Amino acid sequence: MHYTLSVLVENQFGVLARIAGLFSARGFNIVSLSVAETEDPTISVMTIVVDGDNRVVDQVKKQLNKLIEVIKVRDLTDEEYVERELALIKVGVNAAKRREIIEIADVFKGKVVDISHTTITIEVTGSEEKVDAIIELLKSYGIIEMARTGKIALLRG
Repeated sequence: MHYTLSVLVENQFGVLARIAGLFSARGFNIVSLSVAETEDPTISVMTIVVDGDNRVVDQVKKQLNKLIEVIKVRDLTDEEYVERELALIKVGVNAAKRREIIEIADVFKGKVVDISHTTITIEVTGSEEKVDAIIELLKSYGIIEMARTGKIALLRG
């Protein structure tokens, strides 16, 4: 099962490396990790998706709380929250398939952000399931390159 953690940390050099090292040293698997500065430039928020069970997530939370740079750890898994991912997907095209790929992007409310004679790059945002679904459809056209942000999340209300 995947657990989504929102971790507020001090925005300092090396914090990301310390947290990644914590996961590595204890054998915890990170499914995705996104980090960015908050509205307060001294604080960053990390959205970490962890694979495991309740015992693993409890251990992760305890270990994170031991780090001096960690301000707050919040498990969003059983809460109501909004989540999004961003993906850039470059697909190989020819003139005959170009219209089909653009229509797929439209269905998923994606945007064509780059186009050439042989490729189209689509930007899509949404839930992990939505991003997975468009990727699955585009595979048959030949995905040349892809980048995903990983999940970002905020509690509702």
